[in-house]
Amino acid sequence: MKRILLFCCAFAQVVSAYAQTSEDTIIIKGRDIPEVSVVARVEQPTDTHKKLSHKQLNQDNTGQNLPYLLQSTPSLVVTSDDGLGVGYTYFRVRGTDHTRINMTVNEVPLNDAESQTVFWVNMTDMASSLSSINVQRGVGTSTNGSASFGASLNMSTLPTQQMLNDSARAHVSLQFNGGMYKTFREMISASVQFPRNWRIEARLSKVNSDGYLYRAASDLFSYYGSVGYYGKTTNVTFSAFGGTEKTYMAWDGVSANNLLTDRRYNPAGEYIDKDGNIAYYPKQNDNYKQQHFQVNLVQRLAPQWTLNATLHYTHGGGYYEQMKANKKYSSFGLENYKPNDSTVIKRSNFIRFKHLNNHYYGGLFSINYRSEPADLTLGGAGSHYMGEHWGLVNDDLYGTAIAYEYYHSHGTKAEGNIYAKANWRIINTAKHKLTLYGDLQYRYVYYHIDGINDEDLQPLTATRHYHFFNPKAGITYENHGHQAYFNFALANREPNRKNFTEAGEHDIPRPEKLFDYELGYTYTGMRWHVGMNLFYMDYKNQLVLTGKYSDTGAYLTRNVDRSYRMGIELTGQWIPTSWFQWSANLTLSRNKIPNYTDWVSIYDANWEEIRQDEINFGEVTIAFSPSVTFSNTFTFEYAGFRADVQTIVVSKQYLDNTMSEEAILKPYTVTNMTMHYSLPVPKKWPTIQLMAQANNLFNASYESNGGNWMCQFEDGSRYYSPWYYAQAGINVHAGFVVQW
Repeated sequence: MKRILLFCCAFAQVVSAYAQTSEDTIIIKGRDIPEVSVVARVEQPTDTHKKLSHKQLNQDNTGQNLPYLLQSTPSLVVTSDDGLGVGYTYFRVRGTDHTRINMTVNEVPLNDAESQTVFWVNMTDMASSLSSINVQRGVGTSTNGSASFGASLNMSTLPTQQMLNDSARAHVSLQFNGGMYKTFREMISASVQFPRNWRIEARLSKVNSDGYLYRAASDLFSYYGSVGYYGKTTNVTFSAFGGTEKTYMAWDGVSANNLLTDRRYNPAGEYIDKDGNIAYYPKQNDNYKQQHFQVNLVQRLAPQWTLNATLHYTHGGGYYEQMKANKKYSSFGLENYKPNDSTVIKRSNFIRFKHLNNHYYGGLFSINYRSEPADLTLGGAGSHYMGEHWGLVNDDLYGTAIAYEYYHSHGTKAEGNIYAKANWRIINTAKHKLTLYGDLQYRYVYYHIDGINDEDLQPLTATRHYHFFNPKAGITYENHGHQAYFNFALANREPNRKNFTEAGEHDIPRPEKLFDYELGYTYTGMRWHVGMNLFYMDYKNQLVLTGKYSDTGAYLTRNVDRSYRMGIELTGQWIPTSWFQWSANLTLSRNKIPNYTDWVSIYDANWEEIRQDEINFGEVTIAFSPSVTFSNTFTFEYAGFRADVQTIVVSKQYLDNTMSEEAILKPYTVTNMTMHYSLPVPKKWPTIQLMAQANNLFNASYESNGGNWMCQFEDGSRYYSPWYYAQAGINVHAGFVVQW
């Protein structure tokens, strides 16, 4: 860490000296300020958007993964494996898990093409390089990649026009913070704008933590760099970002008894050694690298016409190493060990290595027309993905298998889409506006997998062709601060890889379909804002979470014929004085499967599985779907001091779709506080800001995620075995930001 700090300080001094000694060479004259910037997507103006600037997103950034910086978003719930939000981190919106939330960076899909997941540990501190992020609840506008079933996160690293105008000099930012559980974050970033409209940006980030759970350590590194030309009619930007991660596994969860005895207990890597003692495998680590490369062109074709085009390539590769204790030889396709003619050993401790290597590349374009009466976008995209999966295993006790390859499979995915969307302002006066919104998208997906399945070692072959038509329409009326809107969207999306590899004989995955209806009203006054959004999301073949997980921590899902989510989202903000601000949001929802059936294992009194029965549970609440979420934030600002006090409330959640009180996440309330103070230094000096953050201020004991295994006995009684992911109690972090 000391070497990183020394490097950061030296780098800052060099760039700062360059800015001071070469000031006349890097100031951009007024006439040279670019006049063309990246054109925003055509969207219907509604209250389901939450757009955050770089400053808003990073004012409370201490190194937690990006979802934790979005906790004030209505209907959003965050969880992490390590209990701190530094390691593997996930989120849900309106009860929909992250694998069905569309995420893009500069319009390029960020979700992995096969798993449809974004692993934030691969790009720790990504927020530091974002110029803006737009969180859109519901289906939203057409996006590249899979359809958004709960929300979409549209992120941009490209500088806004305001950033270009404000960056006439070199800027260097050095940040450091540290806190409990040996959590440290170091970050240095710089941007320099040169003559002739050239701009360079760079960032390096390092985040380390032991995690709240035992051995849930994270060692994360990420980078971002871009070189861009920003002219009057042409912008060209090359950007590269990515990172490496090494995390000790914390995805196994713990039982209710473990929570009572030791909330920090982590069973990952636990085994019985050759001497009969409990031990923990020291290399129970996940290791992965990911690199993203993008070239973006914005070309003004005429005063009202603009072309956007992007080429992109992503490479990811890595493995995890894992102790699998007391496993059968047959589970890895191996013969039993026979040390002599009279002895047969069926089980041993194994070390397995699961590898992944993938390539994803493609291009996208849009032609944009802007005028007073209408905005129009025509666009499309195409991409290709190749993924390779293989596993090696070693016998840790008897040495009968040395780097034996027990499965190998490939996945190929190609997709393309074309769309047209428009805003037509039927009435467009200073007093009121009436706007119609339309959006038509056609999307084609080809997916093929073959090889040996890692779950059951059986041949795995599947080929699918999907043709999706996704129309959207809406109307918005605005008058003197009042806004009323209605929109409808139809969205379709394909299953992910796990839906195929984890599917049982009764659960062949089918594509999902969603009919989304949103009706809202907002009013914005001089010092306050209120909003109300009603939503009804009608699903066909929704892939709902079952509460079960794979042995790699992946959420398992299954299709249900009919289901729905409906509710109301209330938002408000009040700014009575220059030094105080109050904002809050509340979601009340009902999330139901009208007629839920599932296949359940039936056991005899000796715990021998005898069959599987299909059982009807009637109308049930969808798992992991709280009926109430609430966020409240008080902000105080005065004379360089700022404090944010945020309280988050999440109601009870069921861990599976049987609605059993034996498998629930209890409701919880968490309060976090962040304080900033900008030192009063002379204008020619670097600005210095001190920061302190206390998460879970009142030391609440809570679990934000979990799972459940359920079975039934011949006499009709049921057995539930829930597990939980404990989150940290009060944890304090402090640091500073120096900017030249």
